[in-house]
Amino acid sequence: MSRPSTLGLPANVSAGRLETSRGAFAVLDAAPDPAVRPLGTALLVPGFTGSKEDFLDLLDPLTTAGYRIVAVDGRGQHESAGPRDEAAYAQDRLATDVIAQGAAVTGAYGPGPLHLLGHSLGGHIARAAVLAGGPAPWTSLTLMSSGPAEIAPSQQIRTRLLVEHLPTMDMETAWVAMRQMDAAHAAEDPSVTDSALDSGDPAWLEEFLHRRWVTTVPEQLIATAKQLMTEPDRVAELAAVPLPKLVLSGEVDYAWPVSAMDAMAVRLTADRVVIKGAGHSPNAERPLETAAALAAFWGGATASATGE
Repeated sequence: MSRPSTLGLPANVSAGRLETSRGAFAVLDAAPDPAVRPLGTALLVPGFTGSKEDFLDLLDPLTTAGYRIVAVDGRGQHESAGPRDEAAYAQDRLATDVIAQGAAVTGAYGPGPLHLLGHSLGGHIARAAVLAGGPAPWTSLTLMSSGPAEIAPSQQIRTRLLVEHLPTMDMETAWVAMRQMDAAHAAEDPSVTDSALDSGDPAWLEEFLHRRWVTTVPEQLIATAKQLMTEPDRVAELAAVPLPKLVLSGEVDYAWPVSAMDAMAVRLTADRVVIKGAGHSPNAERPLETAAALAAFWGGATASATGE
């Protein structure tokens, strides 16, 4: 679970709704710095238990570099509405949502470069969107802290507990139980640098993390947790798609071994960036270094697509 350093929105960032053919989605829309040449747009897809706010710390450096950033809450996630029906959150449906979001962004801001980034579970959804095809003309794909297949065995245990108990709990009781699990896991595994429970969290962050949890649809959490536990290896399929790809992660990761992401990058013939000092959420833990790596990759992908 990513922890942003602030919830304050810069003057160039607005919170609103993105209207798509699949319905409306809550977004943070960050306009590029008007003093620099516009370089394109990026759609950012958050991970399990996450939201658009996971990317807040990236907005300033990426818009300063010339990019418009649209960070989205997925269906049933935080401030995006969703039904109380697990079937609504099947991966193919979430991928279709991403395709519709990309098409809507292109319709709103023109046919320039459109980069897709998925963090953790969001990487699997973004991958599925690329493999499904559709009207969104992606210029590149970034998989951030997202592995080739199902999550690591240690996370399988934790996630299975959530799947088994969430249907019998209200969200408040589940929140307390989840935080207790996170605290125990963080004590056992030093790579868990962004667990939900941190005694140093300020009150505003504690309140936000709690509010985000209780406003997320339980069926969304159950369905996506099951996906994390059973995701097949689709790297060969993705490697066949002629699209510039980046695999970016921290130096340690509790959800997938970093070595697995190294190997995935090789199989994808993708660019590979490891952010020093970061764990599962380089977007929040080392945002300046992460933004610099993204801007460099996006610039190269655009040049490749346009022949510049």
